[in-house]
Amino acid sequence: MMTNKTKKIGLTIGLGAVGLLAATAGLGYWWLFQPLPVLDGEFQLARLSAPAGIDTDSHGIPLIRADNRIDAARVLGYVTARDRLFQMDLMRRKTAGRLSEVFGAMAVNSDTQARIYGFNVKAKQLLPKLPVHHRQYLQAYAEGVNSYLQQNTALPFEFKVLGYRPGPWQAADSLLIVFGMFDNLTAWAERGERMLSVMERTLPADVVAFFTPDSDRFTDALMQHAASLRPPQPIPVQSMQTLLANRSTSFGTLATASPGEELAGSNAWAVSGSKTGDGRAILANDMHLGISVPNIWYRVELHYPKVKAAGLNLPGTPFLIAGSNQHVAWGMTNLAGDFLDLVKLEINPDNSGQYRHGDAWCDFGERREVIEIKGEESKLLTVRETLWGPVAQQPILDEPVAIHWVALDVDAVNIDILELEQSESLEQSLAVANRAGGPQLNVVLADEHGHIAWTLTGKIPRRFGGDGLISRSWADGKTGWNHYVQPSDMPRIVDPPAGIIVSANERRFAADFPYTIGHQFANGYRAYRIDQRLKQTKQHSEWSLFNLQQDTETEFYSYYQQLALQVLTPEVVNQQPALAELRGYLMRWNGRADIESLGLPVLIEFRKQLIDAVLSPFLSACKQADKDFVYAWNYVDTPLQTLLNEKPAPLLPDPRYNNWDRFILAQLVVSTEKAMSRHSGITLADLNWGKQNVVGHAHPFSKAFSLLSPVLDMPRRPVAGCGGYCVRVTGPDYGASERLVVSPNHLQDGILHMPGGQSGHPLSAFYRDQQPFWLDGLPLSLIADHPEHTLRLIPE
Repeated sequence: MMTNKTKKIGLTIGLGAVGLLAATAGLGYWWLFQPLPVLDGEFQLARLSAPAGIDTDSHGIPLIRADNRIDAARVLGYVTARDRLFQMDLMRRKTAGRLSEVFGAMAVNSDTQARIYGFNVKAKQLLPKLPVHHRQYLQAYAEGVNSYLQQNTALPFEFKVLGYRPGPWQAADSLLIVFGMFDNLTAWAERGERMLSVMERTLPADVVAFFTPDSDRFTDALMQHAASLRPPQPIPVQSMQTLLANRSTSFGTLATASPGEELAGSNAWAVSGSKTGDGRAILANDMHLGISVPNIWYRVELHYPKVKAAGLNLPGTPFLIAGSNQHVAWGMTNLAGDFLDLVKLEINPDNSGQYRHGDAWCDFGERREVIEIKGEESKLLTVRETLWGPVAQQPILDEPVAIHWVALDVDAVNIDILELEQSESLEQSLAVANRAGGPQLNVVLADEHGHIAWTLTGKIPRRFGGDGLISRSWADGKTGWNHYVQPSDMPRIVDPPAGIIVSANERRFAADFPYTIGHQFANGYRAYRIDQRLKQTKQHSEWSLFNLQQDTETEFYSYYQQLALQVLTPEVVNQQPALAELRGYLMRWNGRADIESLGLPVLIEFRKQLIDAVLSPFLSACKQADKDFVYAWNYVDTPLQTLLNEKPAPLLPDPRYNNWDRFILAQLVVSTEKAMSRHSGITLADLNWGKQNVVGHAHPFSKAFSLLSPVLDMPRRPVAGCGGYCVRVTGPDYGASERLVVSPNHLQDGILHMPGGQSGHPLSAFYRDQQPFWLDGLPLSLIADHPEHTLRLIPE
């Protein structure tokens, strides 16, 4: 499914201050030598209606057997607390704005933002609005967590280090985890709206349009060149020439590769029975998120009357995010749309405590939040409230704005998505997805009869008077939201003629779609490549889809390879013989992001250098207006490549060069130097992709306790794949957080692996045992293998 790089739901802040705690607690392995969780025997579980069981297999994956869904939720709470209690506590603290209580002042900024959103308040408001049976699931899950807490005095070592014991789990805490997913997957839209609002105020309209298209050549191919809301524009030479003449050279980098390339995304696709040997439909899903230790997902299998389901649970919640039962399989990708608007506030010139709504001046509401800070006095935060939402901490061009976000509307949020686990048909699953009120996602489905489908889940605003791209005033009532798209009006695709469905965060909507979904979807390359590969194969199986998840071809960077080779002409090489090695190095690139691939480290740096060097000179007016301005657009390659292809002489970005080719060559040389500077002691000929793409997923404490890093962290290893421009998405601390392939009613043939392991205990055999499978692209069975441990739970 995305922070600066990837906004991880678990704690991702530095934790350097925890080193002070080490001085008093004592740095040593004794933290870790707590009793490992008990996997065999018999325990009582409060409020359990009938005996239940947990069979644990050789990878620590639990198979939960219960007499009903409520008991299954209760047991799931118990077993997840056993394996992931510290992770669960941090997730609820982060979303509630309570990290400072245990980490001190270093977490105040994170807590402040969370308190402005008010998720701690929203969770309590939402709980009584849920259907009774959903509240029962949440309550049963909480009871299971608390039973584990009551029975175990020896808690994970992280609690010992930080010197606190977690409080009881509340039903509303599971809703905090849901709100955390909203934050992770959709809050990034605020950054784009701030950027565009500054650009609109400071740049000519034709330049803004040129810099902010909503398409690329791969998306155009997938959409068969259907018109989009912001189609690519010709170069506005005159306007850009004026900007270039008036530029300031004192601001440095103003244009960067989009953070969206490393934000929460995902791949999902399905093939219908017409594309398989025996008529089964198969689903594949790998969700891309920030990866730390332990992994964000928890593998589980649930058996209770009429349901046998397996898949991925989000710790802290009682449901499966992706997986399959006997009838339907489901997978998710981030919709990457825009479900947050910044409403410009018109302040009463005679009373700064009022803002305009219609013909009236309204008083700001106030919500007082107290942030407790370990080792310091608490901080009192006053959050101003409006009819549209809380006032953002940061204004836009000195004008206050309110945050109007689906996530902050408790009438638009629910946990209906948990009912996919009990779905018995494709139509029933589509209905569940369309009425669910979680984060906005693409949902890909496959059923036991060979059918496949795609739809959306989450509430989609019905905007009027604007498209949400720029911050506007809503005071006159001519701009705003008119509720949400009705479930019956949500788009669907069922059994397309090609027999395949692909979703990889790309734009799926043309200009004639009746609602504005978003503006910055992912570049279409991943979806294009998946579609291409699926159509090349006549007959698919679980293995063919799993192999496609490992695909490392990246045609996306071929453009930059050809551009580099075009400026490395024989004449240039003769004049600068040192460049002959660079030319040979780039020519040896195999078009893939394999560990042994040469050329790719320089090509990736070359693209980033061009984004900065070509585009920044036109943006200095934005920086003069807003000191925090940086241009980052998911479709940046569209305007960039247009300039590089046409090379208009009046727009040569740097006057030190007398033509575009010399300018481009200079950027290539700089890029090579930057790439080499990261790898001392090796030659260019030895700089393969594996030297740069090294993963070593880290526990949050490892920076503070470096001596424990070998125990806490995953081993550092080179890995194939790349950022947003490979099907196999991998980076140093982000990537495919799981890889799932499954056909309903054929769960025994399903495949599922993930980084790390099931357990959060560093000395557990299940702490890192799945990491080699994830690194090397090897399969693990979706369903639990032969049980090695059996735990029996009986009513208290």
